[in-house]
Amino acid sequence: MKTVKEVSELTGISVRTLHYYDEIGLFKPTEVTEAGYRLYDDKAIEKLGQILVFRELALPLADIKLIMENPDLDRNSVLAKQREMLCLKRQRIDRIIASIDDMLKGDQDMDFVVFDETELHAMFSDMLLNMNETRKQIFIDRYGSIEEWEKHMVESASDESVQKNYAKVVEWYGSREAVREALKEPPKSEVFTAYQKRIGEIQKKLAEMKGTDVNSFEVRQLIGEYDFVARQLYQIDDPQRLLLDIAKGYQEKAELIEGVDSVYGDGSAKYIGAAIEAFYSQK
Repeated sequence: MKTVKEVSELTGISVRTLHYYDEIGLFKPTEVTEAGYRLYDDKAIEKLGQILVFRELALPLADIKLIMENPDLDRNSVLAKQREMLCLKRQRIDRIIASIDDMLKGDQDMDFVVFDETELHAMFSDMLLNMNETRKQIFIDRYGSIEEWEKHMVESASDESVQKNYAKVVEWYGSREAVREALKEPPKSEVFTAYQKRIGEIQKKLAEMKGTDVNSFEVRQLIGEYDFVARQLYQIDDPQRLLLDIAKGYQEKAELIEGVDSVYGDGSAKYIGAAIEAFYSQK
């Protein structure tokens, strides 16, 4: 049997992180002595090794816990999906490197075209297929027809500043293909509203905890739920980049700070932002 300190030294995982894994039920000690010391046998350390593999693949802790607790779940399928995502990310990095190489050769204009015109038309079709008639009519009334609405969207989306925003969305989702897939099956309006309401409730609870250590179990539990709800709402495999961008805005953008604080009280935006950053810094 090994102590938590020995397991920490063996794996490179901090004692604090091992304690947190125990608190959330992801990695429990084999035995706890009467004095409260955690002890781990070889089987437990083998399980920790599996957890660390999934962490290297950037799987959220909640998903890892689900995998480890479900013996019927096909772990190879999970690994195959993560491999596919990593390959897509590698392709994106290769494109960025190619653009940088062009700039180093003297081409000072980096290519910001994330979605070309053909892809934009396809995205519009995906969006249209999953939109109810009431929402369609709102845009028809505004633009005169679906054709004019599509023309306006494609022309607007071709602007460089809009493409840069698309680049940020692609970064959140991990690939252009993932963005396209999310558009194909957006959550129904009532589900979307329910998720938004839940995020509001989470933010309210976080605001009520201002002054509490952002690394406390209660705060981290709330951010963990925020992570889960965001994943469902935006149909994104890992919302970390998205939530970290939100956290940055809550701490730096005056209009966002003012808006959040007006709802939840002074200091709420910066506290929520700090809590999000703390959560992901320890993942």
